[in-house]
Amino acid sequence: MSDNNPLVSIITACYNSEKYISDTILSVLNQTYQNWELLLVDDFSADKTISIITNFEKRNDRIKLFQLPKNSGAAVARNRAIEEANGRFIAFLDSDDRWLPQKLEKQVSFMLDNAYSLTHTSYELIDESGNSLKKTVKPVAVLCYNDMLYSNKIGCLTAIYDQGQLGKIYMPLLRKRQDYALWLKILRTGEKAYGLSEILSQYRKTENSMSSNKISLIKWNWKLLREEERLSIFKSAYYLVCNIALKFKV
Repeated sequence: MSDNNPLVSIITACYNSEKYISDTILSVLNQTYQNWELLLVDDFSADKTISIITNFEKRNDRIKLFQLPKNSGAAVARNRAIEEANGRFIAFLDSDDRWLPQKLEKQVSFMLDNAYSLTHTSYELIDESGNSLKKTVKPVAVLCYNDMLYSNKIGCLTAIYDQGQLGKIYMPLLRKRQDYALWLKILRTGEKAYGLSEILSQYRKTENSMSSNKISLIKWNWKLLREEERLSIFKSAYYLVCNIALKFKV
């Protein structure tokens, strides 16, 4: 395997994803960068998600499906995929989102050229039908641990980390905010996250989107700050207020 063309392991957790999973998988198949494996973990779906994925899996040996024996949450599902990952790079793509064709090509080059261990990109919001909502979320150029305590500034569908540099790093077992917890876990070691300004992903905003339910995330942010980051009550309250203010601003 060439160092200039490393394998990328794409992590996708699925739960009752029949409506969008084909679109998500097709966005991977359409990548200009083709040295990837797509690891999908089904979190005990009750719809046609498994049969849809199986049809893709039969036609492309880079697509691999794993099934959990009970519904366990996105952190468990993603960690199972990370366990199975063979790639130097670990990328994340949720089962209702999609990538633009040059996403991997441009982001992998960005990481290799600069020896970055964690990167993210701009992404645009789309509606349930895949139409643009004319809103873009742009990354901060450089993020450190303290920057990220104020709010999660990394879109999960855009993130890639280099496990060749960092080793495999797993998501803390939180039902929500586990991706935020992962970025903090990486940055806590002194690493930084670097943003690529180009729009390379599309986030689908649905009625059931976790991020759209801002109130329910407050308790999970508190749990993250207190139990995972082990911050004092004062610091946790301060960062939680900052996080709430930023969430309700957008």
